[in-house]
Amino acid sequence: MERLQGFFLKSPQDLFSHHPYTIYKQEEENQGKQLEENEMQEEEREDSAALIMDMELRTTNHPGRNWGKQRRQNLTPKIITYFILINLLIFIVAFLLGYIAFRGSCQSCKVSVSEVSDDLGYELAPETSGSTLYWADLREMFHKYLDEEQLKSSIRTMSLLERSSGSPGMTALSHQIRDMFYQQKLDHVWMDTHYVGLQFPDPAQPNTLHWINGSGDILGELQLEDPDVYCPYSAKGSAIGGLIYANYGQLKDMLVLQEKGLDPKGHLLLVRIGHVSFAEKVSNAEAFGALGVLIYPDPADIHPDLHKKLRLSNHTAVYGHVHLGTGDPYTPGFPSFNQTQFPPVESSGLPSIPVQPISANIAAQLLRKLSGPKAPPEWKGTLSDTPYQLGPGPTLRLVVNNHRASTPIISIFGCIEGRSEPDHYIVIGAQRDAWGPGAAKSAVGTAILLELVRTFSAMVRNGFQPRRSLLFVSWDAGDFGNVGATEWLEGYLTMLHLKAAVYVSLDNAVLGDDQFHAKTSPLLTSLIKSILKQVDSPNHSGQTLYDQVVVPGQSWEAEVIRPLPMDSSAYSFTAFGGVPAVEFSFTEESPPYPFLNTKEDTYENLHGALQGRLPAVARAVVMVVGQLLIRLSHDRLLPLDFGCYGDVILKHIGRLNEFSGDLKARGLTLQWIYSARGDYIRSAEKLQKEIYSSEESNERLMRMYNVRIMRVEFYFLSQYVSPAIYPFRHIFLGQGNHTLRALLEHLQLLRDEGVGDSSIRNSRSHFEEGRLRRQLALLTWTLQGAANALSGDVWNIDNNF
Repeated sequence: MERLQGFFLKSPQDLFSHHPYTIYKQEEENQGKQLEENEMQEEEREDSAALIMDMELRTTNHPGRNWGKQRRQNLTPKIITYFILINLLIFIVAFLLGYIAFRGSCQSCKVSVSEVSDDLGYELAPETSGSTLYWADLREMFHKYLDEEQLKSSIRTMSLLERSSGSPGMTALSHQIRDMFYQQKLDHVWMDTHYVGLQFPDPAQPNTLHWINGSGDILGELQLEDPDVYCPYSAKGSAIGGLIYANYGQLKDMLVLQEKGLDPKGHLLLVRIGHVSFAEKVSNAEAFGALGVLIYPDPADIHPDLHKKLRLSNHTAVYGHVHLGTGDPYTPGFPSFNQTQFPPVESSGLPSIPVQPISANIAAQLLRKLSGPKAPPEWKGTLSDTPYQLGPGPTLRLVVNNHRASTPIISIFGCIEGRSEPDHYIVIGAQRDAWGPGAAKSAVGTAILLELVRTFSAMVRNGFQPRRSLLFVSWDAGDFGNVGATEWLEGYLTMLHLKAAVYVSLDNAVLGDDQFHAKTSPLLTSLIKSILKQVDSPNHSGQTLYDQVVVPGQSWEAEVIRPLPMDSSAYSFTAFGGVPAVEFSFTEESPPYPFLNTKEDTYENLHGALQGRLPAVARAVVMVVGQLLIRLSHDRLLPLDFGCYGDVILKHIGRLNEFSGDLKARGLTLQWIYSARGDYIRSAEKLQKEIYSSEESNERLMRMYNVRIMRVEFYFLSQYVSPAIYPFRHIFLGQGNHTLRALLEHLQLLRDEGVGDSSIRNSRSHFEEGRLRRQLALLTWTLQGAANALSGDVWNIDNNF
């Protein structure tokens, strides 16, 4: 085959050039078969095509030279040309048919499955034959076994069950889900139990809020309308101070207050829900010296188009934890197994001030008591008869009596083992617990997880076999900061970064239906785009989901792609474990679904907010995730775009250029960072060329490439800081002095020095040149390490350092 390919790849000039030819003639007169070499110089003037044909005839016919000459006289150049073209056409057709059959076959399945690497491949996939499954067949098979009615029933059932962590109902549900996994004949089913520190309200000593006078005497109590709603991980104790309104509690809001002569230090802050998490609001308040925080939902942040009966009640408070981190905050960086006995330690993300959620009605009473300057127009909500002044106001005393309890939490695992790469996992997880009904919070995600298990099990029974293992997980204690997912990562970190290829989160999957967002690692962006073009829109007949969410003239990434938020389990997998992850969410175009984390997050409210389309939207999520899982678990080569990180690095370090002058003045340069980026790009291009020139049927080679590809995200975890001190080591997503964000914030302090009133700045931060040099070094060598690791073997590394 190689000889034929080489022949037809030659140019016409090579084929028809006039050179002396050496012919080996068969002599009939001689005894035996003696080869005689004869230089045919006189044949150069003859027709080249005839010469080639003569060569063929002499070597394949035995009557002798005279017969060959007579035969050659009957062959005209036209006939010879037709003969060559016909043979060439036959060869090309045979080659293409063989190539397509080879590409379409799958040695890891009981039957063959075509692999798809781009959108064109979807359209050109051959039709199903008796013994072969192609991409279109897999999509049809997944569609066939997916049951929308079962999905709808599961969401409703889950929302009616009591699912708070540590409760008897949660324990019973854990065993029911384990039994469901067993019923689906999964290859492996097991449960993991961790003993974690969770915080709960004390029924005997409820949290309180009082007016007090200058002497500390109680003037009256503000009766909390939702006394059992609380903020897990709030500091226990009391705080006394005047009240200041601080909008959303963002860092820029604190600076605005200082500019208006209102220092948060020594005061209680009233902030509204939105823009940043509860934990970030409290962290910002504490950084500026506030003594306590009250958090409320403003009607302005509720969808204006919802029917009045679907609006969040003004008497309802919203639940949310305030730990700036994930996992058990009392064993940061370590797993919380029962047998572990770590010395007392707390996460640096735990607040030291009390925090309490309150209803909009209580917030209105507080706002009406405030004096001082008027709030900026963009700070004003829509509470009736409320002037929205900044304060300060009358003195308040906030008392929080939440207590910590060691609580067993249970996560359930079920695995469909891969055939070719069983030790490489595609992990799919969903939070199971909820404070209240939790229809949107966790019932939808759990129902989707169970439906994926049922559907893929049916596919396996009908011939589909993934190359890599599918690991389905139901997490516990998600409402406390993804404790279940993070503790599992901490317990098995030394092996998971070698085995977990991708993580897919099913949390917060349906919070609306106008927009579709993918909070993801950059490695998955290209694959997500491809999948969205294959899934039908739940709202617009005849359109794909890609058509629905992408605005003409706008970048699709700007419309769809979002960074991973800390309150997602996907964040823990990427920022802590170095595993690329994604979380999909349907949301509303206007302010978000208002009932999340409240007692009103019921099936009826979620179904009503979507105008009866909840099952259809949930099904669309299942289709997106299902097709993603087929590609990730089955393609010979993991469909992760490792080359994209070159652009990601450039985008991030481009922000450093603003400070190049400041760095140069201190004898520092960004040259080495750009050099590291260049090495990464060259390593990625080299790997792409190696893959392109390799044979896909070489299982050993494909596995070697997959190992390098699946560890790319891990390469961006700083190896120069301790995971016990800085659990989130990712230089782009993590937290700590090793991150790019910390470096930029530090450089900004350099510019702020000596500018304006020092009281406007956070007194806890100041510029340190030594720390800046260390930050630059950590960032540079992490990038260089990623480039070196992607190169493969040490003898392939070629850099300028």
